Amino acid sequence: SSAQSEEYKAMLEQYYDDFPTISVVEMKKLMEVKNVYILDARSKAEYQISHIKNAKLVGYEKFKLNAVENIPKEANIIVYCSVGARSQDIGKKLNKGGYTNVQNLYGGLFLWSNKKYPIVDASGNNTNNIHGFSEEWGKWITHGTVVY
Repeated sequence: SSAQSEEYKAMLEQYYDDFPTISVVEMKKLMEVKNVYILDARSKAEYQISHIKNAKLVGYEKFKLNAVENIPKEANIIVYCSVGARSQDIGKKLNKGGYTNVQNLYGGLFLWSNKKYPIVDASGNNTNNIHGFSEEWGKWITHGTVVY
């Protein structure tokens, strides 16, 4: 419902600052035409339930720049997590590390899934399962099967 997406937007505004974002619609288009590196800033457990195809797990708590040492500094990089708070932090660390073209996926994997865009499991197969992070956060998922 649009009411829920208004609520979702209001919730996101508490976590976002002026770090550059990209919409799920723009990201999906970009993935089709351009070489883009997609980084997942969640935990391994979350990633294994589901992630965006070809996304590289870089983690959050134990994130180190050497996780991305094979990515050129000027490459197109999009970072995401569940809603975008953790990925914004990782994006800033990437900027500090000299990466110049980093965007945060606005609304994160939850919004991606809510738009019914495809996600894959640990074996690369399409899935509807999505890690809700916690019950407090999982309520924002309106499409897919929430698992913890």
